[in-house]
Amino acid sequence: MLALKSILLVEDSRFLRKAIEQVLVRAGYKVLTAGDGEEALRIAYSRIPHLIVLDMLLPKLGGPEVLQALKGSALTAHIPVIVLSSLSQKNEAKLKQAGAVAYFEKSKLELDQHSASLLQIVKRTLDSIADGGGAEGSVCAPINLPGEQHGNDHDGERSELRMVPPAMTQPGNRTH
Repeated sequence: MLALKSILLVEDSRFLRKAIEQVLVRAGYKVLTAGDGEEALRIAYSRIPHLIVLDMLLPKLGGPEVLQALKGSALTAHIPVIVLSSLSQKNEAKLKQAGAVAYFEKSKLELDQHSASLLQIVKRTLDSIADGGGAEGSVCAPINLPGEQHGNDHDGERSELRMVPPAMTQPGNRTH
């Protein structure tokens, strides 16, 4: 029997946390959840998930600080982190440098369509690790989804789903 891939979902909104958790569980993942940054670090250090989906605006300890702590620890530096944020992609370059493998805007969650866009990036990230490429094998290119147009939104900001290379990620051997 194949072990389920574990994902730590860090989101302070109870509604979004439950909705995204349901989507990930239905897709066959084991989901651990945290509602704040301190809880996220406790779970990440004790459970060592395969992937972390991290909100940036969190109580107790913010997402950027959580990302920095994760990438600064030998226990968790190898874990790919997908940033989930309501902030525009203006911060994307900083997050790339900090070690995030992907950036995903909450406005693109498509909860009514079972979050196909988010599931695609989760699967692609986990497949990259399973193929031995580690997070370093991530592709720096737009992910074009069927029927989805990318480009400038009404406010002139780019909003698309992109894989980005991590700054400090090391692939680890998985024993669970």
